[in-house]
Amino acid sequence: MSRTALTRSMLLVSIVVLAIDQLSKWYVLEVLDLPHRLDVAVLPPFLNFRMAWNTGINFGLFGGGPGATRWFLIGITLVISAALIWWVLRRRQPVLAIGAGLVLGGALGNALDRFRHGAVADFLNTSCCGINNPFSFNIADIAIFAGAIWIAIKA
Repeated sequence: MSRTALTRSMLLVSIVVLAIDQLSKWYVLEVLDLPHRLDVAVLPPFLNFRMAWNTGINFGLFGGGPGATRWFLIGITLVISAALIWWVLRRRQPVLAIGAGLVLGGALGNALDRFRHGAVADFLNTSCCGINNPFSFNIADIAIFAGAIWIAIKA
């Protein structure tokens, strides 16, 4: 597959993920007003919308640092995204473009949150079987995880 076709595939997947992520965040932030409501039962106890602003990385690690952390994390996201694009184009395996598009769309969605809000808007909370999960995540996180698994299996 040509580099142009690979680039288009990655771009298409990443745009779809980015759009779904940003639309979902717009809905919970603006329409549901989750920052003020904090918690909305959707399918209790399995799925709830629970507002969390993540200033760090996964599970809030390195969060709460100085404002420079925000820009550092945005920069790291862009560097890793560029490296992923370069790696996929070099490998020229069409199946990797799907996983890379998922990772890129999710990473850029979270980076856009950091740019606009200073933190990533997390709102999905899942619990089951008597286990109360204290963490929230978002569509971008799901895409990053799924894309990384896809790449690990297909590479």
